[in-house]
Amino acid sequence: MLKKHFILLLFFFPVVMFSQIREKGTVKPKLTTTSQQGASMQSDNNTSTIKSSVSKVSDSIATVDMYKIITIDRDTTYVDTTLTVQNDYKANYLRKDNFGLLAFPNEGQTYNVLDYGLTEYNAFPDFGFKAKHAAYMEVNDINYYHVPTPYTDLFYKSVLSQGQIMDALVTLNTSDNLNFAVAYKGIRSIGKYINSISSNGNFRFITSYNTTDKRYVLKLHFTGQDISNQENGGITDVDFFESGEPLYTDRERLDVYNKDATSLMKGNRFFVDHTFRLSKSNPNSLVFHHQFNYENKSFLYTQPTANQRFGDFYTSYINNKTRYNRLYNMLGAAYSNEDIGMIEFYLEDYTYNYFYKRIIFGDNFIPNAINDRINTYGARYTYHKDKLKGSVLFSNSITNQSLANIQASARYTFDEKNVLSFRYQNMNKLPNLNYRLYQSGYIDYNWFNEFKNEKINSFEFEAKTKWLDASMQYTVLNDHLYFERNEVAFDEDEIEPVIVSPTQYDGTINYLSIKAAKEFKFGKFGLDNTVLYQNVTQSDKILNVPDFITRNTFYFSEHLFKKALFIQTGVTFQYFTKYYANDYNPLLGEFYVQDKRKIGDFPLMDFFLNAKIKTFRVFLKYEHFNSSFSGYNYFSAPSYPYRDAVIRFGVIWDFFS
Repeated sequence: MLKKHFILLLFFFPVVMFSQIREKGTVKPKLTTTSQQGASMQSDNNTSTIKSSVSKVSDSIATVDMYKIITIDRDTTYVDTTLTVQNDYKANYLRKDNFGLLAFPNEGQTYNVLDYGLTEYNAFPDFGFKAKHAAYMEVNDINYYHVPTPYTDLFYKSVLSQGQIMDALVTLNTSDNLNFAVAYKGIRSIGKYINSISSNGNFRFITSYNTTDKRYVLKLHFTGQDISNQENGGITDVDFFESGEPLYTDRERLDVYNKDATSLMKGNRFFVDHTFRLSKSNPNSLVFHHQFNYENKSFLYTQPTANQRFGDFYTSYINNKTRYNRLYNMLGAAYSNEDIGMIEFYLEDYTYNYFYKRIIFGDNFIPNAINDRINTYGARYTYHKDKLKGSVLFSNSITNQSLANIQASARYTFDEKNVLSFRYQNMNKLPNLNYRLYQSGYIDYNWFNEFKNEKINSFEFEAKTKWLDASMQYTVLNDHLYFERNEVAFDEDEIEPVIVSPTQYDGTINYLSIKAAKEFKFGKFGLDNTVLYQNVTQSDKILNVPDFITRNTFYFSEHLFKKALFIQTGVTFQYFTKYYANDYNPLLGEFYVQDKRKIGDFPLMDFFLNAKIKTFRVFLKYEHFNSSFSGYNYFSAPSYPYRDAVIRFGVIWDFFS
């Protein structure tokens, strides 16, 4: 599938690049230069043109605010070609700031979550296998575009050993009303440890359309995604790693639990969201809204030679494949008024099928499928006028399943530098499906359960000011579902088995986080700081997080060669306190709770030298350069060491024609 998507991208790329129609009046994209950020882009005199109906500009300049990036919620930002510390944080495989995430030994693998506040919830039952979804693009991760000239975003970054990351996006408007975009992100990385190759791909095809009077608005996308990882299960003896002996700094000398296991998650999604206003001319009119989402996924774990790491097995060749598909439809009718806002009433239909192609008979009967149809009704009120934007949503199930969701949010913008926001969520959530049913060639990894719904009650406050950015989150969890390691007896000369099963906590978990961020600038120097405090109140060690996480970057910025070149160089320091981190189980594609080994209390220091020429940005980074002299006690999870020192090179190049 990835090859087909890549071939399609190669075909589409040259078509887009030469698709403009030349006219006598040219349109030259131009981004305004700022002395602090060095953001500039001036096209040459041979820049291709676009139709006047596309650009809608009377002069020869297309400004940066015409290159719009639009979310599914219709929030709009613009293409950013600046070179800042914040953009350096986003120059990674996920293409977003990964503060609160701890990367695994190889690029393209999963992440351990340090900041529990990053967790998102869905009232409907999800597929599960959450650790495999770290790089999986959901509906809210897909952006839509409106551009006056074809726009191309290219991202490249080297990996840890033998491979690269490439993310390419091309978008153009064929008219002022119709936009197409195609994108592909791929990675292949051999890694430093035995059996740790990553080979992932994310293909996106995106379309947006609206009539000239905005009476009809359409957003559509297709995604095809493959997340493939060799799964070594971690190193067998962490003492060898921590010793720092030269023999074991060659990481291929460290023995691992699985030498031939692989996991593969695949998913295809077709998504449509469109609205139609009943009146042609009256903006205070009835609006019909329909959303369609069809998605199929599969999770495959193969291991030609089973071992005792996951206990006893039926056959020595393990081939576990879980299949899933869902069909979602939402139909709503809304009344929109410029003075009072919009109120919408809607119905949802959610059908899913989660299944295996076998039935297991043993001490307990394990069926091969779970399928259901869920119908809900709901109402949403949205208000957006002047500086205030707010919304309230309520939904509840019509059918027998107990499902409910209440959300409220508000944002008040005083000016560009001062914004206050609030969010509340109360959810009665159906369990993810892999908690309920799982089948495997390993005997102890077969179950069929009935769990209560999870209850989530969450408050979030955020203040972005010219003095300080701060946020607070307070979440109460009841009937929390998680994976837990079971204690089993084993002989000392055997591999210690890891038997994990889903469990529901019958107590209450209270989670509090306070986050603050501030950047100080003095002349050509800067200091960017982010600090997170977390506290959990619970009777047992179920939800485990570090108390403190910090990231501090000290840097220097300068223009050179008559401001043709802009550079930033500095050091980033990261740290989190020790805690009982969740460990990773590749057989399930999930993290599980453990209380045997703590990780943390080690510094991560990166040196970087970044440069920018017009819309070309270069990122050179010496990651974790302190690894050889600050102690070999750095881990991503109890069984998985963190990355050693490595020099990496990256490029982001934006084209506006």
